[in-house]
Amino acid sequence: MSPPSSPRRVGVRDVAQLAGVSTQTVSRVINDHPSIRASTRARVQEAMAALDYRVNNAARALGTATTRTVGVIASDAALFGPGGGIAALEAAARAAGRWMATAYADAADAGSVVDAAQRLLAQGVDGLLVLAPHAPTLEVLVEAVPGTPVAALHAGEGARAQEAGAALAVGHLAELGHRRVGRLAGPDAWLEATARERGAARALAEVVGESGPRWVGDWSAASGAEAAPEIADAVRAGVTAVAVANDQMALGLIAGLRARGIDVPGEVSITGFDDNPDAAFYRPALTTVRLDMAGEARRALAAVLGLPVGAQPEPPVLVRRASTRDIR
Repeated sequence: MSPPSSPRRVGVRDVAQLAGVSTQTVSRVINDHPSIRASTRARVQEAMAALDYRVNNAARALGTATTRTVGVIASDAALFGPGGGIAALEAAARAAGRWMATAYADAADAGSVVDAAQRLLAQGVDGLLVLAPHAPTLEVLVEAVPGTPVAALHAGEGARAQEAGAALAVGHLAELGHRRVGRLAGPDAWLEATARERGAARALAEVVGESGPRWVGDWSAASGAEAAPEIADAVRAGVTAVAVANDQMALGLIAGLRARGIDVPGEVSITGFDDNPDAAFYRPALTTVRLDMAGEARRALAAVLGLPVGAQPEPPVLVRRASTRDIR
């Protein structure tokens, strides 16, 4: 097949003419109608490729109940966790034959989150996925868009994976002989932070047998550095390990402790969470927890679209590096 030369935008009629089928048949192929024969589908898809035909979702929605587009409400994309979540959702949507529309909002501001949702709904999205959600604003959002499927990336089974990962980090420290373990948690309103805190606290109670001091950061490396003076004092008072709720705070904490003459892992072991691409290049290289972000994205997308999940996400994995040491 060779496409006709034309400066105008290619339409369904052009595809139908080149493939030798009706426009209705082309529409059925675009909308994955099961009644189309494989040979006809292949011929139409070949014509679409030859013409570089692009599906017009707005036009498509006129004849179907779906735009095949998922809305994503994102915030704090500069952080590795939310940024990686956006990339994972984009890949999951593409693999499922969907598109993704993104609106950014302040996750701590319910009005901002609802406004972002309304902008996405005006585009006819089939459902909403929320990245980096705060528990109170997520509740407001669900109430504000009745009838619209809404899911958070790390809610439900995803939250349980976060808990399990945090427990892995604490369990690793316990295996190395640490009994005075502190933790640097993420901001309390975040669903991810509360899930990781639950997992760490449970493991401290069950595996270590006691709960050490707790500090709170805002996920940034700067907040980890800001917590370093208090944590350095705790190390001098006998704390031998700190489980940190994400890698970026761990990076700041290690730098802040070093500036105060505290050696990692000589005097205190540090674990992170996320296994961001730089974690292996920290000094010392960071022991951390890796989540199956691709699998979590597939699960969240399936929840919004009412689709089967397919392959279940892999369980979290502890990645042991040089920032922890055995003190037994």
